[in-house]
Amino acid sequence: MAGFGVSVEPTGDASGSGTTTAPVRAPRRPSRHEGKRLSVWRVLLALAVVTAVITGGAFGVPYLLRQAQVTPAALTGWFAPYVDVTTTRQQDFVTEMGAPESEVVLAFVVAQAKDQCVPTWGAAYTLDAAASALDLDRRLAKLRSQGGDAMVSFGGQKNTELASACADEASLQKAYAAVIDRYEVGSIDLDIEGAALTDTAAATRRAQAVAALQKERAAKGQPLEVWVTLPVGRQGLTSDGQAAVRTLLAAGVTLSGVNAMTMDYNVDLGGATMGQVAIDALSATHDQVEALWSAAKITLPEGGAWALIGATPMIGQNDVTSEVFTIADAQKLSEFAVSKAIGRMSMWSLNRDRTCGPNYPDPKVVSADCSGVDQGGQSFATVLSAGLTQRPSASPAASSVPTPVTSDDPSTAPYPIWSPDQSYSVGVKVVWHGNVYVAKYWTQGNPQPDDPTLAATESAWTLVGPVLATDTPYALPSVAPGTYAAWSASVAYHAGDKVQVGSTPYVAKWWTQGDDPSLSQTDHERSPWQVLGQ
Repeated sequence: MAGFGVSVEPTGDASGSGTTTAPVRAPRRPSRHEGKRLSVWRVLLALAVVTAVITGGAFGVPYLLRQAQVTPAALTGWFAPYVDVTTTRQQDFVTEMGAPESEVVLAFVVAQAKDQCVPTWGAAYTLDAAASALDLDRRLAKLRSQGGDAMVSFGGQKNTELASACADEASLQKAYAAVIDRYEVGSIDLDIEGAALTDTAAATRRAQAVAALQKERAAKGQPLEVWVTLPVGRQGLTSDGQAAVRTLLAAGVTLSGVNAMTMDYNVDLGGATMGQVAIDALSATHDQVEALWSAAKITLPEGGAWALIGATPMIGQNDVTSEVFTIADAQKLSEFAVSKAIGRMSMWSLNRDRTCGPNYPDPKVVSADCSGVDQGGQSFATVLSAGLTQRPSASPAASSVPTPVTSDDPSTAPYPIWSPDQSYSVGVKVVWHGNVYVAKYWTQGNPQPDDPTLAATESAWTLVGPVLATDTPYALPSVAPGTYAAWSASVAYHAGDKVQVGSTPYVAKWWTQGDDPSLSQTDHERSPWQVLGQ
């Protein structure tokens, strides 16, 4: 990936392409024979050897140098699993085993509709809607506070890719920038598949917009890393995939690498395991990438073409019923990736990294929430990330200054301030010491949500993330005085009766007398009242 590369001048090779990376030279050491004179015969012998190498190995020397740089011990790639942002099972960015992932790929940003150049998550949530309904901004802030980071993926298999929906380069660049700036990412992923892969007009717009973005951000000292993710077969990239790479490179996009979707081959694999087929696909993609960079006269980074290769298997059951990627396949692919020092490893998806529960009737039917295979207590993320220690982009260094305890302000908090005197239903969110928490089950009283002595399994609360400066203050629906009768503790109410406490309206869910309606603001299960309009 970019960042591994060393800036060098082209040296030229036997083909005259001028793209061979020059070997890095160590500082000159004094010779053991410093100051001694060589005999004429030794000089003549040395010249003969050099002549033989030049004339007999014109192709061999550059090849050997390139091969020697493929897997240097100092190079390693990075791991970041895809997270389906719109899945019904919203979660922290953790594996089933509870291990947090330091890097994730948030998927997928697409157009709101075929002719609407508006970025959304899966055509289901605008960026603002994702912040409120999915707490995406808050979850991302939490990830970063714990030392992690994220990149955003544009495109995917479903819906309309932005480059196809936006009419011109300027509008597309604006849409991309809105997402990049909103989530403050330094790396993006262009997932091009399906109809988007053959849309040549969209390909040109995409390439021009991304190149312009990179140039603009570089001028501000904010470099943008770009990966392109493409479908592959056992023979590597399709012709359309290769064309997509050529278009990006020709427009001046600096690609960090090509990420191969090692999944859904939909051909007879001849009895080969999914792990072996992935290795075959990556090897073929490596050769294609090497040729594409050579044709574009772009110098390969240190580590050669392998440093530009990414792999993304679909863990467990693939969309093709006969294709199943097991933990053993993951181990095989992981070992290969480390041995070649590939630039990137991802997987689809972190949401699926768990064994399906016993109530899921047919694991051959792909689930968004489980892998469809018995993982034996192991995590695909843990297996695939082994030995990959780099990061896709730099994150701010952690501050050594202790964070002060925040004083919560009810007038600006996005949710009610937690109180030990209040009861809370499952799913209710509260604010405590500058953070948002969500109740895992009905709870009342102490311990407080941020009690440091409790394990995650012992607390009734889950940390969602920090209160953000962009949060909208929590507010209840309100009505004008006299809209409904004022609630009275001495009056019996029946289901459907409406009252108001102050300016807040309530409706009775069943017969009740003496139960304060305001308690229903956080206790949705046991209170006989419900806030009207919520």
